[in-house]
Amino acid sequence: MAYQFPCPVAKKCGGCQLTNLSYEEQLSFKQAKVIRLLGKFGRVSEILPSPSPFHYRNKVQAAFGTTRSGEIISGVYQSSTHNIVKVNSCLLENKTADAIIVTVRSLLRSFKLSAYNDKTGRGFLRHVLVKTAVGTGEVMVVLVTGTREFKSKNDFCRALLEKHPEITTIIQNVNNRFTSLVLGEEQTVLFGSGYITDELLGKKFMISPRSFYQINYGGTKLLYSKALEFADLHSGDRVIDVYAGVGTIGMLASGTAGEVLSVELNADAVADARRNAKLNGIQNMRFVCADATEFLLGMAAEHEKADVVIMDPPRAGSTVPFMKSVCTLAPERVVYVSCNPETLARDLHYFVQHGYKVKKIQPVDMFPHTQHVETVCLMSRVEGK
Repeated sequence: MAYQFPCPVAKKCGGCQLTNLSYEEQLSFKQAKVIRLLGKFGRVSEILPSPSPFHYRNKVQAAFGTTRSGEIISGVYQSSTHNIVKVNSCLLENKTADAIIVTVRSLLRSFKLSAYNDKTGRGFLRHVLVKTAVGTGEVMVVLVTGTREFKSKNDFCRALLEKHPEITTIIQNVNNRFTSLVLGEEQTVLFGSGYITDELLGKKFMISPRSFYQINYGGTKLLYSKALEFADLHSGDRVIDVYAGVGTIGMLASGTAGEVLSVELNADAVADARRNAKLNGIQNMRFVCADATEFLLGMAAEHEKADVVIMDPPRAGSTVPFMKSVCTLAPERVVYVSCNPETLARDLHYFVQHGYKVKKIQPVDMFPHTQHVETVCLMSRVEGK
């Protein structure tokens, strides 16, 4: 008998692709996938399961709309469409976040507020984004509106807080553009500080509405701990953290490394990283807002050295110019954190052809019930190449 996934909208939503498999079967499926793609480079360790296969998403966003009968609904867009699938609770999403979104939906009618219509450009509430700091319990609610005007906003926030006193900050974000992006450029803090703070592996991280932060708290601890284990850092090591985002991995590495250079092109992410380093009292990190390829080539031209490069690129993987710059800099070890084994296989082939050997391959299940799998790889430089 086939496994029955206990979600009434699984087929309509399309967010979970492995609903026909039990969790143990999913792990076997992902293990086999990584072995098929990466086994030619070396032994693939047994996949690390997510500590929480359900309700692991600490970032939850819901789209709002109105049915033909006039009912305000919230939920997710059906796969490959712009149709909203009504969701009250999701087996992947944080339970508190789901409850808050349902409460917001119920408050709209009593406050005579409408849902946004992205076809006409009229209406009020477009999305609700909820971020939960699992390590501290702090909760952020972002109300994404199609207009700046927010009638009775103080009373609305008060009513929401009465139902959910666990909320620590509420923000109104205005997005009146015809776009698939959730957040707009303009925002106002309605309650609290405008950010939440989480604790991860002994470090604190301030999270704003736009901050990138891994969505599976328990899985992230496994993933980053394994990356740091592979890096094998010592007090004299110079580490370069590229595709650094808000510098999470680099800050965790700073506790044992001699110096960490965090390189990121997005200026907002660099600003977040600097703020987080200050929050943690980190003195041995330098943050560079620059293209990582050009930065590494510049270091190599100046005959500077690095012991370890940690890279965590997007799903598209790395680029040949970047990988060439890493090989030119010639660090002893390269730790590659990947969210896509297909592009990882392509990139590992380049490194192997240019003087590196794959030493360790560790898959981690960060996104249960989906096809995605994270992998951490350790490469070491082959002497004489």
